[in-house]
Amino acid sequence: MKKVWKRCAALLVLIGLVMSAAADPALKVGDLAPKLQNRIWLQGDPIKEFESGKAYLVEFWATWCPPCRTAIPHLNEIYVKYKDKGLVVIGQDFGETGDALVEPFLKTMGDKMTYRVGLDERTANRKGKMVETWMTAARLISIPCAFLVDTKGVVAWIGDPMELKESTIEQVLAGTFDIQKAAADYEKDFRNYDSVFKKQQSWIKDMEPAKAKADAMSRAIYEKNWAEALTNLDAAEKLLPADRRDAMMLNLESKRFTILLGKKDYPSAYQLATKLADEHKDSPGTLNYLAWQIVSDKTIEKPNLELAESLANRANAVAKGQTAEILDTLARVLFLKGQKEEAIKLQAKAVGLADPAESAALIKTLDSYKKGQLPAGN
Repeated sequence: MKKVWKRCAALLVLIGLVMSAAADPALKVGDLAPKLQNRIWLQGDPIKEFESGKAYLVEFWATWCPPCRTAIPHLNEIYVKYKDKGLVVIGQDFGETGDALVEPFLKTMGDKMTYRVGLDERTANRKGKMVETWMTAARLISIPCAFLVDTKGVVAWIGDPMELKESTIEQVLAGTFDIQKAAADYEKDFRNYDSVFKKQQSWIKDMEPAKAKADAMSRAIYEKNWAEALTNLDAAEKLLPADRRDAMMLNLESKRFTILLGKKDYPSAYQLATKLADEHKDSPGTLNYLAWQIVSDKTIEKPNLELAESLANRANAVAKGQTAEILDTLARVLFLKGQKEEAIKLQAKAVGLADPAESAALIKTLDSYKKGQLPAGN
């Protein structure tokens, strides 16, 4: 069984939340779930309390968290599969620079994120009441992290949503899940947690100066204040602790690419994209991200389609032609280059490879290509 701290151990990118180091977590598997305290429900009907007979999957996530974005389609699959069997999925937004970033993100996700999404109540608590009563109480600081609440309102499982087994969900829904055993296993995990928790706290404290500048950078990007965004990005990079620099530089340099595109400094942006691609030549996600930025940003006056095609082809080669989102990017590049039939073929292959949660958006794009146009809003 994986340790608790590894279950919720995705990158905590510059968030800097410091939590209590109490001897024991106040919220564990086997405890009654805390109440829901969202200020706003951005998607789905509001929920004031847990309903007997239904199970709930409460997942803490953020727009800035790459592992969270990876988990979203998987969560949506779970939601679609079990929503008629009594499972309610809640995306609990966590640690945003500003709430205004969340709603536009939901619109871009479309059919990939159809479950409920709530914003925390922060009127009297800077962290948020949900963060305080769930994450802080459980002594967890990394996201994505999910809490599965059984049909009696008891926490049955806590962990990385990508590690949640369907058999666990099905047992919880059927009332056959062994809560006592799960609670004992969870308690055993926490006996070895203290040393890891202290290391996490030290890591967070070291990152706080860089985080403040990264937060300012994110706000400036949202406001399209490119000069201020670049100034804060440079400051964040200088403030990164030496032993964290390598892990964080790709994230910040990707933001620099976005800023340079926003500034319309295309020569510098494309030079940076080439550099990042060479440094991360074995990372299909990085290569695809760079290509997609070039072809999806409609404010770019003359997108470098040759560079985008090279990046997408390199990503596709590393992924051995079996990743739907990369094929989707490559198809868009070819469509923009006027190679309509080739674009349609690639997009059709992307649809065939996509998970059910992704396929609807890809089919919409395919239909648009057949009509000779880019999909609306994309």
